[in-house]
Amino acid sequence: MDTKELAKKMAKFADDKKAKDILLLNMEGLSPVTDYYVICSASNTTQVRTIADNIEDELAKLEIFVDHKEGYQDSHWVLLDYGDVVAHIFLEEERDFYNLEHLWADAPSEAFVEEN
Repeated sequence: MDTKELAKKMAKFADDKKAKDILLLNMEGLSPVTDYYVICSASNTTQVRTIADNIEDELAKLEIFVDHKEGYQDSHWVLLDYGDVVAHIFLEEERDFYNLEHLWADAPSEAFVEEN
């Protein structure tokens, strides 16, 4: 599975749990750390954890396992690091504050739209 396909799967798994404003940032050539960021928002900490759990559980079924996880305890901003793709799951107000989209404005981005 290539990195864009993995990013789209992560976005779909986030969408399955009603994540909002899902965005894929193509970091290739901009970051030596990862190829894609998947950024999404949630209304409350329970939903942040639910989205993170669903991404982790569904990818584990595909035998793709998280390398590193941060922020789960507080669940204001959960980071799931899969190496070539990193998911950022934010509370809405945290996403507004950190504004990764602006920080990485040079990265080509696309909003997630579920394909039927």
